[in-house]
Amino acid sequence: MDRTTDITVSTLVEALARQRRAYRLAPVPGYDERRQDLLTLQRFVREHTEAICDAISADYGHRSRHETRLTEIIPVTDGIDDALKHLRRWMRPQRRSIDRLIFGLARNRVVPQPVGVVGVIVPWNFPLLLSLVPLTSIFAAGNRAMVKMSENSRHLAQLLIDRMPGYFPPEKLQFFDETGGVGVEFSKLPFDHLIFTGSGTTGRAVMAAAAQNLCPVTLELGGKAPAVICDDFPLRTAAERILYVKYLNAGQICTTVDHVFVPRAQVRAFAELAASIVPARYPRLDTTDYTSIVDERSFDRLLAALQDARERGAEVVNLVPGPAYDRPTRKIAPHLVLNAPPDCALMAREIFGPILPVVAYDTLDEVIDRINDGPRPLALYPFSHDRQRIDHLLAHVMSGGVSVNDALLHVGQHDLPFGGIGESGMGHYHGREGFETFSKLRPVFHQARWSGMRLLYPPYGRVADRILAFLMR
Repeated sequence: MDRTTDITVSTLVEALARQRRAYRLAPVPGYDERRQDLLTLQRFVREHTEAICDAISADYGHRSRHETRLTEIIPVTDGIDDALKHLRRWMRPQRRSIDRLIFGLARNRVVPQPVGVVGVIVPWNFPLLLSLVPLTSIFAAGNRAMVKMSENSRHLAQLLIDRMPGYFPPEKLQFFDETGGVGVEFSKLPFDHLIFTGSGTTGRAVMAAAAQNLCPVTLELGGKAPAVICDDFPLRTAAERILYVKYLNAGQICTTVDHVFVPRAQVRAFAELAASIVPARYPRLDTTDYTSIVDERSFDRLLAALQDARERGAEVVNLVPGPAYDRPTRKIAPHLVLNAPPDCALMAREIFGPILPVVAYDTLDEVIDRINDGPRPLALYPFSHDRQRIDHLLAHVMSGGVSVNDALLHVGQHDLPFGGIGESGMGHYHGREGFETFSKLRPVFHQARWSGMRLLYPPYGRVADRILAFLMR
């Protein structure tokens, strides 16, 4: 281990020890402190909105300021408002029933208490959202946090590292940049809980490292989330909604529509609609409304996947007038891909870019089988006004979450839990589920002054026989 890595490990260990000491001194912050933490987090975002937009855009090469406000600033501030609205009720101990025949006047309750220090590993695609939304749940539950940013979020990480100490002391919250090997060492720390958002490959490594400490993990991964357009749903409406979300952030969203199933007879009509809808939104590739691909490696991967599909007989459609891509700005035009081979790169792995394969189908059961033959997706987007069809899809296709008749992200609904299943992740956060994820729901049994259990002390006799017979009736 070289000196740079050694210093990094030492810094991480010391930071955790500092937060652990603070937790032990005040393990259960009250309502007022938690409320103030949430308000302070919200104030930071409001006071640094422009700087945040600038930093994220610099990290991307170019990121639409409107998209940053819409997908990161607003969800964070609104999510904090929602948590503040419910916080007192979430913190309230829950009363539970008890068998008073045996236990007399004893009582049961469940007390939500902070778990301690939570580690947060953040991806680059929504770096503010995916650091501060977990922090909202973490602070609501009364915890402290260490946050490791992505290597592709250097400008935002520096902003948070420089300015967040003016709002929170390091024993409450501390941010770390990725300087090479930090993520690995971070995931090895004995946190009380660890939440990771990112790829399945890295998620497996994080979970393996956390397992050495028996550290509970919440994994938010990804997967090939499908949209399914049924023949009873207006095709233009479906196209408008799907194409909006697909090309938001240039497709670099874990919950975006990865591919769309379209009735065979409507595929060409869908492509024609896309060819009219998308240019009206993005008339040229260099528009400031359209976001760059985050780095050269991702840019090259997406171009290679397009070329692979083209060479294997797929029809590749550039939806924006002019060039298909621009290397200096790392922008790739929105594309449709028709008749992509099932085993090509676009269909075999998560796309994470502005490329939408259109898959023709004949029956809904064919779609269900095809989805179920792969890993369970993080999201499912069915489009139908037929309740029976929707219920059939929900019953037969398991996914992390569902948005019916829109591709707007269910993650934006603060009172819905967000989380994957299987290869798309485990655990939930957002709303009450987020509060509970980062709390220990501690069962507390209070025995009364007199307990009926003494009637069951040995030596057992006729009274014990009668009581047990009654309880087993």
